[in-house]
Order: sequence, then structure tokens, then C-alpha cells
Amino acid sequence: MNAVVGTHDLLLVTLDTLRFDVAEELAAAGRIPNLAAHLPGDRWERRHAPGSFTYASHQAMLAGFLPTPASPDGPHPRLFAARFAGSESTAPRTWVFDAPDLPTALGAAGYRTVCIGGVGFFNKQGPLGSVLPGLFQESHWEPEMGVPSSTSFEAQVARAELVAAEQPAGQPLFLFLNVSALHQPNWFHLPGATREHGDSRASHAAALEYVDAHIGRLFAAMSARRPCFAIVCSDHGTAYGEDGYTGHRIGHEVVWTVPYAHFTIPTTGETTAEEPA
Repeated sequence: MNAVVGTHDLLLVTLDTLRFDVAEELAAAGRIPNLAAHLPGDRWERRHAPGSFTYASHQAMLAGFLPTPASPDGPHPRLFAARFAGSESTAPRTWVFDAPDLPTALGAAGYRTVCIGGVGFFNKQGPLGSVLPGLFQESHWEPEMGVPSSTSFEAQVARAELVAAEQPAGQPLFLFLNVSALHQPNWFHLPGATREHGDSRASHAAALEYVDAHIGRLFAAMSARRPCFAIVCSDHGTAYGEDGYTGHRIGHEVVWTVPYAHFTIPTTGETTAEEPA
């Protein structure tokens, strides 16, 4: 990452609430071709989330604690890490910073840092919803980007395109985008579903297909000026009745297990997949 920071634009996309099993199934079935084209080996990496709900998980990720590889052969080196003594996951290839969070550190390194919010923890409508956006130099959120909107991701991508288009040529960009489409309610993404049917694993999958249909525009916008290093992952999963559980902020396997990928998008539009860190 020491060779990436400063030379590449950086993109962090959190597919809020996306379950690993659903993401894996859709990639294998060819139902998310735009995302799958960028996945190393055409597959998501199985990881463990740093938190069981949006606020906790994003506080960790924006401090450099991305989802951890779900294998016992750690410690697993991190891409980014705040400098502190005794860190076993800080390695020579880790970009180490002297700041309390990653957006502040990247801003100090010359990046323009931008947040495009999605779920309520990014809506800036109160003190709690302003904490995470407040880590960035600028932040954007509108009701059209929130969870009740059936076109939320289209609105988010449109804003990302504007942000990228106005970016000064000589300055790198760190863009964070929290995708709200998968979070409940998501029933309206499933053809034929009604509010009475409610959300389901099937509508969760349909929401991911909706995101996939538009994410190519985001990747193109972020790689138009210089190579872009992208991280695409979930912050936590959610339960749809497994073992009697519904929702998240609980200690269940479908909540803790999330999909993860990182890769480089060259300015040519061709993707260079990266091996898991």
C-alpha cells in the first residue's frame, strides 16, 4: 500500500448488510457480472466483519480495521494501520499513518476525501448521523440515497460521477460510498414482491443485482484520471429467520461473515485482480 497511496485514487465501497452466502451464490450463478469481473478468481473472499452493525463496523473500518480473513492462520497483515506499539497486524507493506482515522490521514497525505452516505448513520440529520460523515473533508447525502428509495444506488453513483468529474487533475481522490440498497427495506427490488410480503433472502439478492447493474459507472468514473485501488466489501450481514433470528446487531454466523475483495482498476478500464491481503 505504500506504493499505492499517493499514486492511485482510492475507492471504498461498503455494501451495507450484504451476506456472504448471497454474494457468493450470485457470483457463481453469473447474476452479478459487473462485480464478478473484478473479483480475484471470480470469487469473493470470505471474511469476518469488525462489527455486527453499521456504526460499529464503520468506525473500525475507517480506522483501518477492514474485515479480517476468515482463516486461523493470522495475524493477517492490514492494508492501512494507525501507528501504535505492539500491533501484530502491521506489516512492511501496510500504509502506516499518524492520525486517529483513515480519512484524516489520507487528507494529510494530499487526498481529497469524500463520503457519499446511504443508511441513517450517514444522513447528517442529527449528531449520531453526523459522526462518520464528519471524518471526511466533504460529505453528501440526500433522501434519494437512503434506504426507503428504490433508486438509491443510482442517485449515489450520479453524485460520485459529479465528484470525480470535478476532481483537480493533480490531486488524488479517496471516495467512500455506503450502499444502502441491500439494507431493509429491500422488498421493492424483487419483481412481484409487495410491502405485505416484506423483505426476504430473495429480495436481498435482487437488491445486489440492482447494485451490480449500476456499479460499472462508479468504477469507470473512479478510474478515468489515474489508476484506482478499490475495496468492495460488506460491513455485516443480516438474518432472515435463521435459527429464529431476524436482522443484525446479533452474534450469528450470517451476520459476522461478509464478502470482501480488493483490486486495481487501471485507467484503461482493464481490471488487475489482487490476491487477498
